Amino acid sequence: MTKIGYIVGSIGSASINRTLADALVNLLPEGVEAVEIPIKQLPFFSTDLEADFPQVARDFKNQIESVDGVIILTPEYNRSIPGVLKNAIEWASRPYGSFSFGGTPVAVIGASPGGIATAAAQQHLKAVLSHVNAIVMGQPEGFIQVTPGLISDTGDVTNDDTKAFLEAYLGAFLGLIGRVQKANA
Repeated sequence: MTKIGYIVGSIGSASINRTLADALVNLLPEGVEAVEIPIKQLPFFSTDLEADFPQVARDFKNQIESVDGVIILTPEYNRSIPGVLKNAIEWASRPYGSFSFGGTPVAVIGASPGGIATAAAQQHLKAVLSHVNAIVMGQPEGFIQVTPGLISDTGDVTNDDTKAFLEAYLGAFLGLIGRVQKANA
């Protein structure tokens, strides 16, 4: 069984990226398990905390390391990624050189009510992830414009074209995970 972790880069309870995460989980094929890797409880990173590494940060790192791949869903805040998401990646890279994302397949996707969705945020996120040695999926890119009713309250995608795109996106990511696993076998 393939196990995928997902990180929602917004901690808002009504985040459309959380809604998109629900839709992606619903679209996963049989034999793939999804688990959320939460970031809300992580403290603000400070080198002062590294000597007594917080348990919540150790748990976060362990969750990343326990899955076959990670999907990060990011909103765009002022043309970049949310501070809470950058903070989480910082914890995952500590102590310095201990990159929990290192060698891990990572897919980046995001939702927005706007037409260009989260394009700028995703470019920044991919640069950060490459620094921590993640294996970042380049294509397809997922810029999802969420309109009213696109995703139901139960996480069902109501537009056939969007559903087909998301299924293909997940297929591409599962393919990347398979190639990485084969190379590491």
